[in-house]
Amino acid sequence: MSGLLCARHLLSVTAALALTLWLAPRSHADEPVDVELVLAVDVSLSMSAEELEIQRHGYAAALTHDNVLQAIADGAYGKIAVTYVEWAGTGWQHVIVPWTVIASRADAERVVAQLSAQPPNSARRTSISGALEFGSDLFAESGYQGTKRVIDISGDGPNNQGAPVNLVRDGVVSQGIVINGLPLMTRGGFSGVYDVNDLDRYYSDCVIGGAGAFMIPVNDWTQFPEAIRRKLVLELAGPASPYWVAEEADYPPVELAQDKPAADCQVGEKMWRNRNWMPDSR
Repeated sequence: MSGLLCARHLLSVTAALALTLWLAPRSHADEPVDVELVLAVDVSLSMSAEELEIQRHGYAAALTHDNVLQAIADGAYGKIAVTYVEWAGTGWQHVIVPWTVIASRADAERVVAQLSAQPPNSARRTSISGALEFGSDLFAESGYQGTKRVIDISGDGPNNQGAPVNLVRDGVVSQGIVINGLPLMTRGGFSGVYDVNDLDRYYSDCVIGGAGAFMIPVNDWTQFPEAIRRKLVLELAGPASPYWVAEEADYPPVELAQDKPAADCQVGEKMWRNRNWMPDSR
């Protein structure tokens, strides 16, 4: 190839590269926030339409609560990044609110508006492990750099589809992600055949994990809004903050993650395999 052709070829490659870089989407990667928070919410068929709405309203009220906004404002950066995901079976995870910064009440209200834009849908089966895998993947595309990364997962039953939840939990925690839980021990919805009496123990032993991980059980739907508010304050403030001390003074202690599993982490899968006559609902 002659020198002239080589020069033309080099100019062509350089121009193409420059055009590619110019067209590439700009990223705000590494924008610092105090917490990157995935709100992962169960919408399996075991929950009624009314209960799904209670969940949505509970998160909306919590995100705009004065205590939550104050906990955000008191952080080193004064802002968090949050995404809201609804999940059911292994292949059913829907991002309702994409990654969004909350640094003010106006930011929180914009998130609430997105939550309220469409009614929630529900789907078959319960794959906590699928939700955790999906949630952990979301951090790679958040565009933010949180001092802490948290998956806040709520659900009304044990894992019954997908990979073993405790193994997925361990893999997620090994990435430096904290998993906190909100077991819904409400005995509501269309069917209670897959309920376990000690769902709080199951969450403690099989689902939550990471430094300072905790769970807050909900025994009645009337408790849900307050439980969400409390959980968000604790997640944003952390165990070393005065908020944690104040919450523990007003409410029973949250249950921290245990070192050694005691619950049967395969109980949901066993119940599903042995269902025989049971309706294929969850």
